[in-house]
Amino acid sequence: MQFTVTEQLKRRENAILVGVLLPEGEFNPDDPLDEIRGLAKTAGLQVSSWLLQKRQRPDIATYIGSGKVDELKELVEAHEADLVVFDNDLLPSQTRNLEKSLGVKVIDRTEVILDIFASRAQTHEAHLQVELAQLEYALPRLKRMWTHLSRYKGGIGVRGPGEKQLEEDRRLVVHRIQDLKEKLSKIEARKEREVMGRGDVPTVSLVGYTNAGKSTLMNALTHADVLVEDKLFATLDTRTRRWQFRGGGHVLLSDTVGFIRSLPHSLVASFKATLAEARQADLLLHVVDASNPEAEKQINAVKSVLEDLQLVDKPTLLVLNKSDRIPDRSYLDVLKAHHDVSVSISASSGFGLDRLEQAVREMLHERALVAEVRTEVSNGRVQAYLKQHAQILDETFEDEYVVLNCRLPKRCLGFLAEHGAQVNLAPHQHQPVAVSAGADAVAE
Repeated sequence: MQFTVTEQLKRRENAILVGVLLPEGEFNPDDPLDEIRGLAKTAGLQVSSWLLQKRQRPDIATYIGSGKVDELKELVEAHEADLVVFDNDLLPSQTRNLEKSLGVKVIDRTEVILDIFASRAQTHEAHLQVELAQLEYALPRLKRMWTHLSRYKGGIGVRGPGEKQLEEDRRLVVHRIQDLKEKLSKIEARKEREVMGRGDVPTVSLVGYTNAGKSTLMNALTHADVLVEDKLFATLDTRTRRWQFRGGGHVLLSDTVGFIRSLPHSLVASFKATLAEARQADLLLHVVDASNPEAEKQINAVKSVLEDLQLVDKPTLLVLNKSDRIPDRSYLDVLKAHHDVSVSISASSGFGLDRLEQAVREMLHERALVAEVRTEVSNGRVQAYLKQHAQILDETFEDEYVVLNCRLPKRCLGFLAEHGAQVNLAPHQHQPVAVSAGADAVAE
């Protein structure tokens, strides 16, 4: 069972946008409704008008004040709107009260995002993830969504068939939610094993605000031919491709779903399996649309989601994309000043991609282990392995043994031990979790 407003949105193209500006809220002062307008466009809506209100706190009954409700009703009638879209999350009771007053469908920010995800989902896994998020959103709203219940009225000591139907529906939804969580948990565990079982190749994951240019960068680096659209949430399913370095060596590069301000927690939880790539990655590339005036706020929004996923401490390189579109270079300097590790690029033109590769190699390289590996001269398998996966600093021969001082990833240690090599780590160093690939190796 899925709850989506996709069909309703297709029929009801004429919409009014509403935004309530709260003291703690984040919004673009030049255009507070810019993002919800983009979401509405992605959902296929035609925006006829909009309404804004500044409040210290939402009205408990209708979110906006009673005067604004009357004003909104006039806008709905004047533009013959079919739909009102709030750039805020509404309580079920607030939605019911607004629909009663306005006489049209009212949906909130989360419902629009869920609908976009439902229309974008391509794989079986993505469909399961979206359905779970939709059901968790719908569960407390069953009374509104099951409009047939309005024919029945129950009171103390009287339970009409409507209430019984509601209870049955709620049980079905709860059971389906549990079923979806079990299925996704198995998928997540399988993906974790797949990512961890890739052996010695380091993994780099692209994260960032939706429409920041992650897929364009993925194509530029790997020639992956990933779908690129100037729409929010163009990518839902993770794609992993080989990124071959120009100086030798390679990593596995993954593109992930874009984040957004106030991304519904149910979606974050549902997409944990998809984000397994980011959790297991040796390095995150946080891609930012540097030409966007709201770039700093978008950076903070992504960091907030990374905190929810417990990824905020993961080694991260800030990639300032679309830097060739910035008219004032001082703005780029301000962004760089706020972040210690960053690189400016243009994924579409190729500007700065060589510096990005060098920065990635250095960040992976810095976290490598320095070790002395001792093995028999006849052990060609170990020597060939080290030449492919490690940076050999020095090589000496002692009778029937060869001693190689090298920089290598922690993942190499298991292979070396299994094939009879003696490894002595340099003192006072941490043990990271990455590996380089190629003759000119770079490791995390």
